[in-house]
Amino acid sequence: MFIELGHFALILALMVAVIQMVVPLIGAQQGWAGWMAAGDAAAGTQFLLIGFSFAALTYAFVTSDFSVALVVANSHTAKPLIYKVAGVWGNHEGSMLLWVLILSAYGAAAALFGNNLPPRLRARVLAVQGAIGVAFLAFILFTSNPFLRLEVPPFNGKDLNPLLQDPGLAFHPPFLYLGYVGLSMAFSFAVAALIEGRVDAAWGRWVRPWTLAAWIFLTIGIALGSWWAYYELGWGGFWFWDPVENASFMPWLIAAALLHSAIVVEKREALKSWTILLAILAFGFSMIGTFIVRSGVLTSVHAFATDPTRGVFVLAILAVFTGGALMLYAARAGTMEARGVFAPVSRESALVLNNVLLAVAAFVVFVGTIWPLVAELAFARKLSVGAPFFNAAFTPFMVALAIILPLGAVIPWKRARAGRAMRPLWPFLVLAVAFGALIWAMQTGRSALGPVGAALGVWLMLGAAFDLVQRTGRGALRARLGRLLRLPRADWGKAVAHGGLGITFIGISAMLAWQQEVIRVVKVGETFALGAYEVRLSDVQRLEGPNYLTTMAFMDISRDGSPVARLTPEKRVYPVAGMPTTEAAIDNGLFRDLYLVIGDPQADGGWAVRGYVKPMANWIWGGAIIMCLGGFLSLSDRRYRIAAGARPATQAPASRVPAE
Repeated sequence: MFIELGHFALILALMVAVIQMVVPLIGAQQGWAGWMAAGDAAAGTQFLLIGFSFAALTYAFVTSDFSVALVVANSHTAKPLIYKVAGVWGNHEGSMLLWVLILSAYGAAAALFGNNLPPRLRARVLAVQGAIGVAFLAFILFTSNPFLRLEVPPFNGKDLNPLLQDPGLAFHPPFLYLGYVGLSMAFSFAVAALIEGRVDAAWGRWVRPWTLAAWIFLTIGIALGSWWAYYELGWGGFWFWDPVENASFMPWLIAAALLHSAIVVEKREALKSWTILLAILAFGFSMIGTFIVRSGVLTSVHAFATDPTRGVFVLAILAVFTGGALMLYAARAGTMEARGVFAPVSRESALVLNNVLLAVAAFVVFVGTIWPLVAELAFARKLSVGAPFFNAAFTPFMVALAIILPLGAVIPWKRARAGRAMRPLWPFLVLAVAFGALIWAMQTGRSALGPVGAALGVWLMLGAAFDLVQRTGRGALRARLGRLLRLPRADWGKAVAHGGLGITFIGISAMLAWQQEVIRVVKVGETFALGAYEVRLSDVQRLEGPNYLTTMAFMDISRDGSPVARLTPEKRVYPVAGMPTTEAAIDNGLFRDLYLVIGDPQADGGWAVRGYVKPMANWIWGGAIIMCLGGFLSLSDRRYRIAAGARPATQAPASRVPAE
């Protein structure tokens, strides 16, 4: 009965979403305050209904209700509780229900915290959110119903994909969807502004916190996915340029550009058209990612590649919303004239260059991701685009971005002199180059990737530190420290995020340039060298887990005769799913990871073993965590919470709001 109620709640949510789409939009057009206020009630009601529906599906998974087809396909009684819960979104139907739950949560949040927005704008934003909700609720109910019953329930389920039975990937989809779907708010603000025909500094202030929140969650989701790929798949890498990885990376790049562009709208009322376009494209790329994951047109280790008809439905949604928004954008282009003018050398110009680099980088990733599909459809050729293309085509844009970022953060608005702005940064640039040169000298004969990446990372971190210091002005050290602590959180957040990007640069370049690898066959009792370490295969045992069988190796690591760690890499087999997985064993350190993988037994009685020394691997995810911390610091700034500087809402009688 509970399952049927969950299904019924989803149908009611679709009806409420239709009301949210239509009523406040008409109210905003006619100036009817009551109709506009209906959007707030509809947004909250829709969230509660979808939340109840999601709770019903979660209950079915936790209690192993095998009368529900989705539970049978993605769960098992022997599965640990955390993976029973993760099984709710570890499939197409459940993940789409999570998608619309998060979408409705953003709409409810806009209704709850949007009191500083003009009533017309808030009503239109909620109407656009309602329209997106209608599309995806219809998609679920007509093509992807998670509540289908089985006439004859089996005694047990088929289990969740073993690759998904991992803590990192259990939390990866929710954070990723919080980012994906969060960009719908920027899209809704953009479409609402286009309908209204006004984009001003207040609009730039309102759209930034929503975009920032989406960017933070997307960063967390991407970092969790990268971390999972590093330790779970056993291949030793952190990024494969897989289509699904790229599907999340493209909107992340566009969202980063949107964040910086919105600053120019807020501060200078320039780049209005470009910012609106970025808001449309950011959500458009999220939709493209949804299409890639769920259409089956591109293969991936973690895609929901099942029914192409679902992909056609998603493609239709993408065409309607993105195409419709672009048509409205073209129609309203004349109303978005920029007021602020700026010189070629100014902070505005630096932010424009930042935007161009990020947008072109996203386009490069898009071309590399979609080209195999285009080649197959147009030329009947099977092609694959791998890391060599992406590394060669994408990296130069990131290098250029890292070079200009510190200068762009401190250069004055409107008009500046490049030499004068760069003068205080020269010592930091010299120090960064000297650091790179030192590393080059220490690693004679190796790739230039390590020294260049390290120099860029140090340049970013020193530039971020200088950005904070120069805001304290002149005077005694104690007074400057006091002013430093009193700086707005948004200033701290920007510097921390840029510093985190520098740390990630160092981690990526060090890991790619200096990792050491050993692949060999080892018998129990034998020892082999791994860089400066000695690794001894002490034992191999066959053990049993909650819902899997495992072959576990016990490997003792020493250096100069002193023990360092004992690692236990595994090779698991999940009998129900009939699928093996590789569990790498990692000794984490600040400056290096020791990474071991056990393979298959060999004919001579030995075991295939892979070992790596990975310098500064954890700096990659540590930098991502610091970037997110910077984002949260900015988001906690009081100016974002109350939309300071926003034009107050027009006061009006309860029955009607006068035309603006």
